[in-house]
Amino acid sequence: MRNKLLTAALGGALAVAGVVVPAAVQTVTIAQAAAPGSLGALAAARGKYFGDAVDNVVNQEAADPQYRPIINTEFTSLTAGNGMKWDSTEPTLGQFNFSKGDEIVGIARANGQAVRGHTLVWHQQTPTQVQNLNATDLRAAMNRHISTVMTHYVGQLSAWDVVNEAFNDDGTMRQSFWLQKLGNTYIADAFRAARAADPNVKLYYNDFNIEGMGAKSNAVFTMAQSLKQQGLIDGVGFQTHLAVQFPFPTQFQQNLQRFADLGLDVAITELDVRMQLPADATKVATQDTYYRNVVNACLAVTRCVGITEWGFTDKYSWIPGVFPGEGSAHLADGNFVNKSAYTVVRDALAGTPTDTTPPTTPGTPTVSGVTSNSASLAWTASTDMGGSGLAGYNVYRRQGTTDALLQQSTTNSANLTNLTPSTQYVVVVRARDGAGNLSTASGAATFTTMAGTGTGTCRVTYSAPNWGGGGGFTASVTIANTGTTAINGWTLAFSYPSGQRLTPPGWGATWTQATGSANVTATNLDWNRTLNPNGGNTSIGFNGTFTGTNTAPTSFTLNGTACTTG
Repeated sequence: MRNKLLTAALGGALAVAGVVVPAAVQTVTIAQAAAPGSLGALAAARGKYFGDAVDNVVNQEAADPQYRPIINTEFTSLTAGNGMKWDSTEPTLGQFNFSKGDEIVGIARANGQAVRGHTLVWHQQTPTQVQNLNATDLRAAMNRHISTVMTHYVGQLSAWDVVNEAFNDDGTMRQSFWLQKLGNTYIADAFRAARAADPNVKLYYNDFNIEGMGAKSNAVFTMAQSLKQQGLIDGVGFQTHLAVQFPFPTQFQQNLQRFADLGLDVAITELDVRMQLPADATKVATQDTYYRNVVNACLAVTRCVGITEWGFTDKYSWIPGVFPGEGSAHLADGNFVNKSAYTVVRDALAGTPTDTTPPTTPGTPTVSGVTSNSASLAWTASTDMGGSGLAGYNVYRRQGTTDALLQQSTTNSANLTNLTPSTQYVVVVRARDGAGNLSTASGAATFTTMAGTGTGTCRVTYSAPNWGGGGGFTASVTIANTGTTAINGWTLAFSYPSGQRLTPPGWGATWTQATGSANVTATNLDWNRTLNPNGGNTSIGFNGTFTGTNTAPTSFTLNGTACTTG
């Protein structure tokens, strides 16, 4: 990352809309602060930054004792996930609160990290009071907000996302309250106000689904070209929220380059790569490829200044709440264990030569220590064959022709947890190398978990109304912890009396029903793993089919313990 020294001298105390900025000379040095070998340090060696979005509004991520050391040492740039948006900085019209944004800036300053400001003008997370203003008052509120917030952070940030997500996928402008009341000049007006507030900070337009060539990116290109000609814009942020079930963006690198050719910086601002759960070998391999492609595209474009991922860990992922049944989008899992995607990104930043040769096949696992919900595996280690290094192993549960990812390990052993009591498991192991190549599967090991004793008292509410045409239904299940201690990790089990079949993938849980079996299980996702005591609950469900009658299950168990119903 290029070192930057931003100095802003304020000659005296400045009052802006009731906010007092002390008289001071504010100096921010953005250093190559990340630990040696980290993503940030490797990116810095290539003239880029590698950053993370850290939330302290919805989730207190910086207070997480597992996450904070990673925030401090892995990255050279931070973005406030929510702390600088309008509803945080000006929750009531004319009344400003910078505490959440200041917290992120303080963390970054202590670590020598840059900070990207996100975001000033957006159709979401703007108070209703602002949205309901008439055109004259709305324009004044926009200008005051931009001026006040940017003045508060003068000299402290490397860039601002001035306007966010103003276009539809077809290239038309989004029919937001901004457009409806202020007309299509509101974008340029916002950039003018931002340029006046802080002439030194880089000003960006930021959007999703503009990564490839198409109608939306063409519309943003035309707008950016006009703003550049007026001296109002410095860069374009490509959010890059990708999904393995969709093709990789068309001509991604060429698209970045054409914006750069306008004389603009470009940045990957909100990177993640989601998948439909559960994960499997094919989805993980595609995810690794997408991450590698993004990093390589940025490295190939000189004016691509850096990459920010929208969260490092699945523990705090925004994906499941917006895309039900999807997740596993980030570089580390919910326990902060780095995935193969992390290795792929690290090696791409390091310039590791391309390796297409998979490791040797690991030995057949041996099984020990089987309980109602856990088992230990060990196997003969594999050997790297392509020069990128052995990165670890993927453990899969084999169900028919599908291998569902259970766990990743960096050694030739694994402790499987959150297994379903009284259930047969067939597991195989694949080795993975630093380039993301997977070996062929090991021999299969088979074991059956013991009957469970449970970890708490539970109540299950089940409803499954038939569809109007018959033959199908939608099942809704609510699980409540009626005990006095938390349930950390759960598997719900029940059997259908009338031959009903669930239709994957369902939502809110990882659902399974073996071919020809009446038994159904649902295992927690990362976001609903914990059921708090005294009524903590989660709602899950799925679509299904039936022939004849759709009789409800009569009993349910949670971690092997019978639940009450109703």
